[in-house]
Amino acid sequence: MRIEIWADVVCPWCYIGKRRLERALASFEHRDEVEVVYRSYELDPFAPEVGTETTVQVLGRKFGADEAGTRAMMARADEVAAGEGLEFAHADALHARTLTAHRLLHLAAAVGRQHELMEQVLAAYFTRGESLGDHDVLRRAAAAAGLPAERVEQVLDSDEYRDEVMADVAQARAYGSSGVPFFVLDGRFGISGAQPTELFEQALTQAWESRVTA
Repeated sequence: MRIEIWADVVCPWCYIGKRRLERALASFEHRDEVEVVYRSYELDPFAPEVGTETTVQVLGRKFGADEAGTRAMMARADEVAAGEGLEFAHADALHARTLTAHRLLHLAAAVGRQHELMEQVLAAYFTRGESLGDHDVLRRAAAAAGLPAERVEQVLDSDEYRDEVMADVAQARAYGSSGVPFFVLDGRFGISGAQPTELFEQALTQAWESRVTA
């Protein structure tokens, strides 16, 4: 069974949802027969390639809130993340477009290291507050994930995998999704949002049983 996850690497609920699905999969008896694939999604395709404003500044302008109100809003998600064993510290990270990070994730999928890179990129942004518009940050994440350095440089210096990223975004829209995280189990069952672990457990069982009896 395949699980496809549409996510952006600067989406806090995507990281939280990732952890919850992982917990559900850990207790799923058919875990070894489940393939998890990450699909690209850009929450802000109009963000600058290199960040000049912090996440707090950008979100404050988006929601019409002052800095204190924006930090309070982010703190609520931080508390949920802490319940999943994640420590968020990204409020002052520079906000940048995530296209290049997604292109590298497609490279990582091609060499069998997508899960490793996804975790490294999410940790860089959310737990260390690093900007994903910084190619050095992406290089370090790619190296830690075991990607071949030469191929990483080729992707960073080109538009390679851009079409694949755009195709992922188009597919999400075709499914009717307007936000992330968005999970598709076996191409038939959709789950929107970072749902509780228990719901993922139920969905896994339902998708598996439906697959077996189909």
